[in-house]
Amino acid sequence: MLGLKLLTDPRWANIAEKNLEVILTDHAWCEQKAASNAISIITQNPEHKELVEVLTDIAIEEMEHFKMVIEIIYARGYTLGREEKDHYVGQLFKFMKKDGSRNQALIERLLFAAMIEARSCERFRVLYQNIEDKELAKFYYELMVSEANHYTVFLNFARELSESGDVEKRWQEWLKFEGELITSYGKKEFVHG
Repeated sequence: MLGLKLLTDPRWANIAEKNLEVILTDHAWCEQKAASNAISIITQNPEHKELVEVLTDIAIEEMEHFKMVIEIIYARGYTLGREEKDHYVGQLFKFMKKDGSRNQALIERLLFAAMIEARSCERFRVLYQNIEDKELAKFYYELMVSEANHYTVFLNFARELSESGDVEKRWQEWLKFEGELITSYGKKEFVHG
């Protein structure tokens, strides 16, 4: 699915379902960070009109998702907890190449975003297929579809805007790295945990 090298063990959904307040809080902050990431890409690359327009829509959609998640949190009598550090995303950030041209930096940021969206999509699929809570299963199905679209948008922009033409090679490097990285995750009640 989505080219990911290692799929999440379905038993992770059981961990998540036993700790709904924690996973929902983490999920809310993931949506906020996804919106911030889209805004950051826009801010650093305003000359790309289509990119700005499409990522503006994604940023708005991610904040709508944030609102939806916090509404679920409050409706269930939970509290929105504080944001926790996402070590998985931190490791992906470290993998991003920081040298090179402005264009190469943009391509790396787009691949970084595509990777996070791909794994989030895959995790939402695991939740919707395996949790007993029917309301949340439906919610996660809808978000899975949305995340798959975001993944495609980021990856397609990387392909379209690359000046060097080596996006496919670099994307395979991202997939390989993430496949090794994810072996350390999937044991906690966090979207990427």
